[in-house]
Amino acid sequence: MATLPHYTASSRPTILLVDDYVDALPAWEIFLQAEGFAVITAATGHEALSSAAANRPDLIVMDLNLPDFSGCDVARTLRANPATVHLPLIAATGYSQPQRLDEARKAGFDAVIVKPCDPATLVAEIRRLLAPLPSVP
Repeated sequence: MATLPHYTASSRPTILLVDDYVDALPAWEIFLQAEGFAVITAATGHEALSSAAANRPDLIVMDLNLPDFSGCDVARTLRANPATVHLPLIAATGYSQPQRLDEARKAGFDAVIVKPCDPATLVAEIRRLLAPLPSVP
């Protein structure tokens, strides 16, 4: 099992995975667990906001097209909350139009990945966003 350098095996980073395509959630959950992450899932924007507050994940991977809120609305809500303002966010979306991807970045996503995405690309982005910041001399 892969682990990130600043996490111990007993404190694996927790990923909140949000997608309304619930048939895909178990497969992504198993894959991310095999990569060394703890995973919680949600299928709506309301569930994502509740889970973020209750579970304090280390990072969120979220679809932009959710049944109740857009992923961008959820991101703006998370960015407006002092408890979640610095939470790393990755948009995983089927949209590939530049204006939609730019909208996601403006809403507060730290990275945007177009689906279907290569699993290794997603893991690389997660690890990049969770990597410790370099120390300042």
